[in-house]
Amino acid sequence: MTTLLEFKNVSKQYGHDTKALSDVSFAVKEGEFVSVIGPSGAGKSTLLRCINRMIEASEGEILFDGTNVLKLGKKDLKRLRTRIGMIFQHYNLVNRLSVIENVLHGRLGYKSTLAGALGFYSEEEKRQAYGILRILGLEDHVYKRCDQLSGGQKQRVGIARALVQDPKMLLCDEPIASLDPKASKVIMDHLKNISDKMGITVVVNLHQVDAALKYSDRIIGVNKGTVVYDGAPDRISGEVLQSIYGSEALDIIDNRGGQHAG
Repeated sequence: MTTLLEFKNVSKQYGHDTKALSDVSFAVKEGEFVSVIGPSGAGKSTLLRCINRMIEASEGEILFDGTNVLKLGKKDLKRLRTRIGMIFQHYNLVNRLSVIENVLHGRLGYKSTLAGALGFYSEEEKRQAYGILRILGLEDHVYKRCDQLSGGQKQRVGIARALVQDPKMLLCDEPIASLDPKASKVIMDHLKNISDKMGITVVVNLHQVDAALKYSDRIIGVNKGTVVYDGAPDRISGEVLQSIYGSEALDIIDNRGGQHAG
């Protein structure tokens, strides 16, 4: 498997004192499902958003498909973002628009500003959007306004919008943090399916350690802006959890029924 994403000594500094990321290095292969875990404020979200430059890294290199993302001009960055879908904790949908209209917004990166503003989409783009909604079990909701949907349904619309871009990678920033356990399972099952069946690389920030252990090919543990673990889920022991979460680790181990994951 070829490497799709590589971080080389990436740091992110806010102001003088706050280092959100410190000398982060790792690589992700094509088709891999990678979860980033760690306590609140560890730098997980910053790490994810540096990949598509929603946040600008201060130092280092981020290579996506062999290109240094940090050196791209505006036009090339727009092109890059069509290949990296983004899924947000709070969905980022336009509530007054229908499901299909929200999904088609995923095609805006391919259009001129005028065509996008006028909502010009080809029949092929519409067909593709319908097909993706069918895969995600939303075919009965195509023309519903998004404010009529449940949280889990909204997140599936967010996934459909990302998939209609034809991405090579999906970035998911706490995609199940606002959902109940049942809806969370549906979302994680879909993301795993997308990785396994479509061969799309998935990088997901998770608060839920159990979900990370169950679905990931690999886990990156972050604490205070540095990578403290990078490896297989089945090698995560109570000790490793402690290095990632510090004192919070005991609560996580207790919540897992006192079992150490190792």
